[in-house]
Amino acid sequence: MQVFERSNASPLAEWWRTVDKGLIAAALILLGAGLVLSLAAGPAAALKTGMSDPFHYVYRQLAFAVASAVLLVIVSTMDSRWVRRTAAAVFVACFFLMAIVLLFGHEAKGAQRWLRIGGSTFQPSELMKPALLVLCAWLLAQRERYSDIPWEWLAFALYAVTMGLLLMQPDVGQAVLISVSFFTVFFIAGLSWKWAVSFLGGGAALGALLYVLLPHVRRRVNSFINPTEYDTYQIDTARNAMERGGLFGVGPGEGEIKRLPDAHNDFIFSVAGEEYGLVLCVGLAIVFAVISIKGIVAASQHPETYQRAAGVGLYALFGLHAAINMSVNLGLLPPKGMTLPMVSAGGSSLLGSALTLGMALALTRLAPRASLSRLRSA
Repeated sequence: MQVFERSNASPLAEWWRTVDKGLIAAALILLGAGLVLSLAAGPAAALKTGMSDPFHYVYRQLAFAVASAVLLVIVSTMDSRWVRRTAAAVFVACFFLMAIVLLFGHEAKGAQRWLRIGGSTFQPSELMKPALLVLCAWLLAQRERYSDIPWEWLAFALYAVTMGLLLMQPDVGQAVLISVSFFTVFFIAGLSWKWAVSFLGGGAALGALLYVLLPHVRRRVNSFINPTEYDTYQIDTARNAMERGGLFGVGPGEGEIKRLPDAHNDFIFSVAGEEYGLVLCVGLAIVFAVISIKGIVAASQHPETYQRAAGVGLYALFGLHAAINMSVNLGLLPPKGMTLPMVSAGGSSLLGSALTLGMALALTRLAPRASLSRLRSA
Protein backbone atom coordinates (compact mmCIF):
# COMPACT_ATOMS: atom_id res chain seq x y z
CA MET A 1 0.00 0.00 0.00
CA GLN A 2 1.38 3.41 -1.00
CA VAL A 3 1.04 5.81 1.94
CA PHE A 4 2.28 8.96 0.15
CA GLU A 5 2.14 9.98 -3.50
CA ARG A 6 5.50 9.90 -5.26
CA SER A 7 5.21 13.61 -5.97
CA ASN A 8 4.74 14.41 -2.29
CA ALA A 9 7.94 16.14 -1.12
CA SER A 10 6.84 16.95 2.43
CA PRO A 11 9.24 16.16 5.31
CA LEU A 12 6.90 13.42 6.58
CA ALA A 13 6.69 11.78 3.17
CA GLU A 14 10.45 11.99 2.73
CA TRP A 15 10.96 10.41 6.15
CA TRP A 16 8.59 7.57 5.25
CA ARG A 17 10.46 6.89 2.01
CA THR A 18 13.93 6.90 3.58
CA VAL A 19 13.48 5.28 7.00
CA ASP A 20 13.82 1.52 7.56
CA LYS A 21 10.19 0.63 8.22
CA GLY A 22 11.07 -2.97 9.05
CA LEU A 23 13.20 -1.86 12.00
CA ILE A 24 10.45 0.44 13.24
CA ALA A 25 8.00 -2.46 13.05
CA ALA A 26 10.45 -4.66 14.98
CA ALA A 27 10.76 -2.02 17.70
CA LEU A 28 6.98 -1.78 17.98
CA ILE A 29 6.80 -5.58 18.29
CA LEU A 30 9.16 -5.38 21.27
CA LEU A 31 7.05 -2.65 22.87
CA GLY A 32 3.95 -4.80 22.35
CA ALA A 33 5.67 -7.79 23.92
CA GLY A 34 6.57 -5.63 26.90
CA LEU A 35 2.92 -4.69 27.36
CA VAL A 36 1.83 -8.34 27.24
CA LEU A 37 4.50 -9.37 29.74
CA SER A 38 3.61 -6.47 32.03
CA LEU A 39 0.19 -8.07 32.40
CA ALA A 40 1.96 -11.15 33.73
CA ALA A 41 4.51 -9.52 36.04
CA GLY A 42 2.88 -6.15 36.79
CA PRO A 43 0.18 -7.22 39.27
CA ALA A 44 2.67 -9.25 41.32
CA ALA A 45 5.05 -6.27 41.39
CA ALA A 46 2.22 -3.97 42.49
CA LEU A 47 1.35 -6.35 45.32
CA LYS A 48 4.99 -6.50 46.50
CA THR A 49 5.37 -2.72 46.49
CA GLY A 50 2.06 -2.08 48.26
CA MET A 51 0.18 -0.45 45.36
CA SER A 52 -3.58 -0.28 45.80
CA ASP A 53 -4.17 -0.76 42.06
CA PRO A 54 -2.90 -4.16 40.87
CA PHE A 55 -2.52 -2.77 37.33
CA HIS A 56 -0.40 0.21 38.38
CA TYR A 57 2.70 -1.08 36.55
CA VAL A 58 0.65 -2.14 33.54
CA TYR A 59 -0.73 1.39 33.07
CA ARG A 60 2.75 2.80 33.66
CA GLN A 61 4.21 0.47 31.04
CA LEU A 62 1.53 1.52 28.56
CA ALA A 63 2.20 5.22 29.13
CA PHE A 64 5.95 4.87 28.68
CA ALA A 65 5.54 2.54 25.69
CA VAL A 66 3.45 5.18 23.90
CA ALA A 67 5.93 7.92 24.86
CA SER A 68 8.83 5.76 23.66
CA ALA A 69 7.16 5.06 20.30
CA VAL A 70 6.57 8.78 19.80
CA LEU A 71 10.16 9.60 20.79
CA LEU A 72 11.56 6.96 18.43
CA VAL A 73 9.59 8.33 15.48
CA ILE A 74 10.40 11.98 16.22
CA VAL A 75 14.15 11.38 16.62
CA SER A 76 14.26 9.18 13.51
CA THR A 77 13.02 12.13 11.41
CA MET A 78 16.12 14.21 12.23
CA ASP A 79 19.05 14.71 9.89
CA SER A 80 22.59 13.91 11.04
CA ARG A 81 23.24 17.46 12.25
CA TRP A 82 20.17 17.51 14.46
CA VAL A 83 21.06 14.07 15.82
CA ARG A 84 24.43 15.48 16.86
CA ARG A 85 22.87 18.59 18.41
CA THR A 86 20.30 16.52 20.26
CA ALA A 87 23.05 14.21 21.52
CA ALA A 88 25.04 17.20 22.80
CA ALA A 89 22.02 18.61 24.66
CA VAL A 90 21.11 15.22 26.15
CA PHE A 91 24.71 14.55 27.18
CA VAL A 92 25.12 17.88 28.97
CA ALA A 93 21.76 17.56 30.73
CA CYS A 94 22.38 13.97 31.81
CA PHE A 95 25.94 14.78 32.90
CA PHE A 96 24.63 17.29 35.44
CA LEU A 97 21.78 14.98 36.46
CA MET A 98 24.24 12.15 37.09
CA ALA A 99 26.33 14.50 39.22
CA ILE A 100 23.19 15.38 41.18
CA VAL A 101 22.43 11.66 41.58
CA LEU A 102 25.71 11.23 43.48
CA LEU A 103 24.62 13.92 45.95
CA PHE A 104 20.86 13.51 46.29
CA GLY A 105 19.99 10.37 44.35
CA HIS A 106 17.73 7.55 45.43
CA GLU A 107 19.68 4.59 46.80
CA ALA A 108 18.60 0.98 46.33
CA LYS A 109 20.51 -2.28 46.77
CA GLY A 110 23.74 -0.48 47.59
CA ALA A 111 23.72 1.69 44.46
CA GLN A 112 22.78 5.34 43.95
CA ARG A 113 21.70 5.60 40.31
CA TRP A 114 18.27 7.23 40.31
CA LEU A 115 16.58 10.57 40.90
CA ARG A 116 13.23 10.34 42.63
CA ILE A 117 10.61 12.42 40.84
CA GLY A 118 7.23 12.25 42.52
CA GLY A 119 6.40 8.58 42.96
CA SER A 120 8.78 7.43 40.20
CA THR A 121 12.54 7.26 39.66
CA PHE A 122 14.63 8.40 36.72
CA GLN A 123 18.02 6.99 35.70
CA PRO A 124 19.95 9.60 33.64
CA SER A 125 22.61 7.14 32.48
CA GLU A 126 20.05 5.37 30.25
CA LEU A 127 19.78 8.46 28.02
CA MET A 128 23.44 9.41 28.36
CA LYS A 129 24.67 6.21 26.66
CA PRO A 130 23.46 6.90 23.10
CA ALA A 131 24.33 10.60 23.40
CA LEU A 132 27.92 9.74 24.33
CA LEU A 133 28.38 7.41 21.36
CA VAL A 134 27.04 9.94 18.86
CA LEU A 135 29.28 12.73 20.18
CA CYS A 136 32.36 10.50 20.21
CA ALA A 137 31.67 9.35 16.65
CA TRP A 138 31.38 12.96 15.49
CA LEU A 139 34.59 13.98 17.27
CA LEU A 140 36.51 11.08 15.74
CA ALA A 141 35.18 11.92 12.28
CA GLN A 142 36.63 15.43 12.56
CA ARG A 143 40.13 13.96 12.17
CA GLU A 144 39.49 13.85 8.43
CA ARG A 145 39.01 17.65 8.32
CA TYR A 146 41.22 19.01 11.10
CA SER A 147 44.09 16.62 11.64
CA ASP A 148 46.04 18.97 13.92
CA ILE A 149 43.53 18.63 16.80
CA PRO A 150 43.69 15.60 19.17
CA TRP A 151 40.12 14.45 18.51
CA GLU A 152 40.84 10.96 19.89
CA TRP A 153 41.74 12.42 23.26
CA LEU A 154 38.64 14.62 23.31
CA ALA A 155 36.44 11.60 22.62
CA PHE A 156 38.26 9.58 25.25
CA ALA A 157 37.80 12.42 27.76
CA LEU A 158 34.01 12.30 27.30
CA TYR A 159 34.10 8.55 27.76
CA ALA A 160 36.33 8.81 30.84
CA VAL A 161 34.14 11.33 32.70
CA THR A 162 31.07 9.21 31.92
CA MET A 163 32.81 6.12 33.25
CA GLY A 164 33.85 8.00 36.35
CA LEU A 165 30.26 9.02 37.13
CA LEU A 166 29.01 5.48 36.53
CA LEU A 167 31.62 3.83 38.73
CA MET A 168 30.93 6.25 41.57
CA GLN A 169 27.26 5.19 41.66
CA PRO A 170 28.44 2.32 41.23
CA ASP A 171 26.99 0.84 38.04
CA VAL A 172 29.51 -1.62 36.69
CA GLY A 173 27.08 -3.24 34.25
CA GLN A 174 26.39 0.03 32.43
CA ALA A 175 30.11 0.85 32.53
CA VAL A 176 30.94 -2.41 30.77
CA LEU A 177 28.19 -1.85 28.20
CA ILE A 178 29.37 1.69 27.43
CA SER A 179 33.02 0.59 27.25
CA VAL A 180 32.36 -2.11 24.65
CA SER A 181 30.15 0.23 22.60
CA PHE A 182 32.71 3.04 22.80
CA PHE A 183 35.45 0.66 21.67
CA THR A 184 33.19 -0.30 18.74
CA VAL A 185 32.81 3.35 17.71
CA PHE A 186 36.56 3.85 18.01
CA PHE A 187 37.20 0.74 15.91
CA ILE A 188 34.79 1.71 13.14
CA ALA A 189 36.28 5.24 13.07
CA GLY A 190 39.70 3.71 12.38
CA LEU A 191 41.59 3.62 15.66
CA SER A 192 45.30 2.80 15.65
CA TRP A 193 46.75 -0.38 17.12
CA LYS A 194 48.22 1.67 19.98
CA TRP A 195 44.72 2.73 21.05
CA ALA A 196 43.47 -0.84 20.70
CA VAL A 197 46.23 -2.22 22.93
CA SER A 198 45.69 0.58 25.44
CA PHE A 199 41.95 -0.13 25.60
CA LEU A 200 42.42 -3.84 26.12
CA GLY A 201 45.13 -3.42 28.72
CA GLY A 202 43.29 -0.64 30.54
CA GLY A 203 40.03 -2.61 30.52
CA ALA A 204 41.68 -5.67 32.02
CA ALA A 205 43.40 -3.59 34.70
CA LEU A 206 40.18 -1.73 35.56
CA GLY A 207 38.24 -4.99 35.78
CA ALA A 208 40.78 -6.44 38.19
CA LEU A 209 40.73 -3.24 40.26
CA LEU A 210 36.93 -3.26 40.50
CA TYR A 211 37.00 -6.90 41.55
CA VAL A 212 39.38 -6.03 44.39
CA LEU A 213 37.74 -2.78 45.52
CA LEU A 214 34.00 -3.44 45.15
CA PRO A 215 32.61 -6.24 47.35
CA HIS A 216 29.38 -6.64 45.35
CA VAL A 217 31.35 -7.10 42.12
CA ARG A 218 33.57 -9.68 43.78
CA ARG A 219 30.54 -11.49 45.21
CA ARG A 220 28.74 -11.65 41.86
CA VAL A 221 31.81 -12.93 40.03
CA ASN A 222 32.57 -15.49 42.74
CA SER A 223 28.97 -16.68 42.92
CA PHE A 224 28.99 -17.19 39.16
CA ILE A 225 32.22 -19.19 39.30
CA ASN A 226 31.35 -21.14 42.48
CA PRO A 227 27.53 -21.08 42.72
CA THR A 228 27.40 -23.75 45.45
CA GLU A 229 29.21 -21.50 47.90
CA TYR A 230 26.97 -18.43 47.55
CA ASP A 231 23.32 -17.44 47.59
CA THR A 232 22.25 -17.60 43.95
CA TYR A 233 18.51 -17.70 44.55
CA GLN A 234 17.55 -15.19 41.86
CA ILE A 235 19.63 -16.76 39.11
CA ASP A 236 18.54 -20.27 40.11
CA THR A 237 14.90 -19.20 40.11
CA ALA A 238 15.26 -17.58 36.70
CA ARG A 239 16.93 -20.62 35.18
CA ASN A 240 14.37 -22.98 36.73
CA ALA A 241 11.55 -20.83 35.35
CA MET A 242 12.98 -21.15 31.84
CA GLU A 243 13.19 -24.92 32.24
CA ARG A 244 9.68 -25.15 33.68
CA GLY A 245 8.23 -23.19 30.77
CA GLY A 246 9.37 -25.71 28.21
CA LEU A 247 8.39 -25.16 24.60
CA PHE A 248 5.04 -23.42 25.01
CA GLY A 249 5.05 -22.28 28.65
CA VAL A 250 2.84 -23.02 31.64
CA GLY A 251 0.24 -20.49 30.48
CA PRO A 252 -0.47 -16.78 31.11
CA GLY A 253 -0.69 -15.98 34.80
CA GLU A 254 0.54 -19.41 35.90
CA GLY A 255 4.23 -18.58 36.37
CA GLU A 256 6.03 -18.34 39.69
CA ILE A 257 9.10 -16.24 38.89
CA LYS A 258 7.04 -13.05 38.79
CA ARG A 259 7.13 -13.17 42.59
CA LEU A 260 10.82 -12.15 42.46
CA PRO A 261 11.35 -8.46 43.35
CA ASP A 262 12.86 -7.64 39.93
CA ALA A 263 10.76 -9.95 37.76
CA HIS A 264 9.06 -7.08 35.89
CA ASN A 265 12.39 -5.52 34.81
CA ASP A 266 15.65 -7.47 35.18
CA PHE A 267 14.04 -10.93 34.84
CA ILE A 268 11.22 -10.24 32.39
CA PHE A 269 12.85 -12.64 29.90
CA SER A 270 12.41 -15.47 32.40
CA VAL A 271 8.78 -14.45 32.88
CA ALA A 272 8.35 -14.81 29.12
CA GLY A 273 10.06 -18.19 29.14
CA GLU A 274 8.03 -19.59 32.00
CA GLU A 275 4.56 -18.43 30.95
CA TYR A 276 4.90 -18.45 27.15
CA GLY A 277 7.74 -20.90 26.61
CA LEU A 278 10.82 -21.20 24.46
CA VAL A 279 8.84 -20.13 21.41
CA LEU A 280 8.37 -16.57 22.66
CA CYS A 281 11.95 -16.35 23.97
CA VAL A 282 13.38 -17.41 20.61
CA GLY A 283 11.02 -14.99 18.89
CA LEU A 284 12.23 -12.10 21.04
CA ALA A 285 15.86 -13.07 20.48
CA ILE A 286 15.28 -13.12 16.71
CA VAL A 287 13.72 -9.64 16.78
CA PHE A 288 16.68 -8.27 18.74
CA ALA A 289 19.09 -9.98 16.34
CA VAL A 290 17.28 -8.61 13.28
CA ILE A 291 17.37 -5.04 14.63
CA SER A 292 21.04 -5.25 15.62
CA ILE A 293 22.45 -7.11 12.63
CA LYS A 294 20.39 -5.36 9.97
CA GLY A 295 21.14 -2.00 11.56
CA ILE A 296 24.88 -2.66 11.82
CA VAL A 297 25.05 -3.81 8.20
CA ALA A 298 23.18 -0.70 7.01
CA ALA A 299 25.31 1.65 9.12
CA SER A 300 28.59 0.03 8.10
CA GLN A 301 27.84 0.84 4.45
CA HIS A 302 27.39 4.58 5.05
CA PRO A 303 30.04 6.64 3.20
CA GLU A 304 30.46 9.22 6.00
CA THR A 305 32.62 8.29 9.00
CA TYR A 306 30.42 10.07 11.56
CA GLN A 307 27.21 8.34 10.51
CA ARG A 308 28.95 5.01 10.01
CA ALA A 309 30.67 4.95 13.41
CA ALA A 310 27.69 6.35 15.33
CA GLY A 311 25.19 4.03 13.63
CA VAL A 312 27.23 0.88 14.20
CA GLY A 313 27.89 1.92 17.81
CA LEU A 314 24.21 2.59 18.55
CA TYR A 315 22.98 -0.68 17.05
CA ALA A 316 25.77 -2.55 18.85
CA LEU A 317 24.77 -0.87 22.11
CA PHE A 318 21.15 -1.96 21.66
CA GLY A 319 22.02 -5.54 20.72
CA LEU A 320 24.65 -6.00 23.43
CA HIS A 321 22.26 -4.62 26.05
CA ALA A 322 19.67 -7.22 25.09
CA ALA A 323 22.24 -10.03 24.88
CA ILE A 324 23.53 -9.30 28.39
CA ASN A 325 20.04 -9.35 29.91
CA MET A 326 19.07 -12.59 28.18
CA SER A 327 22.39 -14.21 29.13
CA VAL A 328 21.86 -13.31 32.79
CA ASN A 329 18.37 -14.83 32.69
CA LEU A 330 19.84 -18.02 31.23
CA GLY A 331 22.58 -18.16 33.87
CA LEU A 332 25.34 -17.51 31.31
CA LEU A 333 26.53 -14.27 32.96
CA PRO A 334 26.59 -12.91 36.53
CA PRO A 335 23.60 -10.66 37.37
CA LYS A 336 24.17 -7.03 36.37
CA GLY A 337 20.88 -5.28 37.14
CA MET A 338 20.21 -4.48 33.47
CA THR A 339 16.84 -4.40 31.76
CA LEU A 340 15.71 -5.94 28.47
CA PRO A 341 15.48 -3.01 25.99
CA MET A 342 11.97 -1.97 24.91
CA VAL A 343 10.46 -4.84 26.93
CA SER A 344 11.27 -4.50 30.63
CA ALA A 345 9.35 -2.17 32.92
CA GLY A 346 11.12 1.10 33.66
CA GLY A 347 10.51 4.47 32.07
CA SER A 348 14.19 5.43 31.85
CA SER A 349 15.08 2.18 30.11
CA LEU A 350 12.23 2.46 27.60
CA LEU A 351 13.01 6.08 26.75
CA GLY A 352 16.74 5.38 26.55
CA SER A 353 16.17 2.45 24.19
CA ALA A 354 13.83 4.56 22.03
CA LEU A 355 16.40 7.35 21.87
CA THR A 356 19.10 4.85 20.88
CA LEU A 357 17.06 3.32 18.05
CA GLY A 358 15.67 6.69 16.96
CA MET A 359 19.16 8.13 16.53
CA ALA A 360 20.38 4.97 14.81
CA LEU A 361 17.45 5.03 12.36
CA ALA A 362 18.00 8.71 11.64
CA LEU A 363 21.69 8.16 10.86
CA THR A 364 21.05 5.17 8.59
CA ARG A 365 18.17 6.57 6.55
CA LEU A 366 18.51 6.52 2.77
CA ALA A 367 19.81 9.70 1.19
CA PRO A 368 16.77 11.70 -0.02
CA ARG A 369 18.09 12.09 -3.57
CA ALA A 370 18.89 8.38 -3.84
CA SER A 371 15.43 7.56 -2.58
CA LEU A 372 13.68 9.81 -5.11
CA SER A 373 15.75 8.59 -8.03
CA ARG A 374 14.97 5.01 -7.06
CA LEU A 375 11.27 5.81 -6.97
CA ARG A 376 11.35 7.49 -10.37
CA SER A 377 13.08 4.51 -11.92
CA ALA A 378 10.63 2.02 -10.40
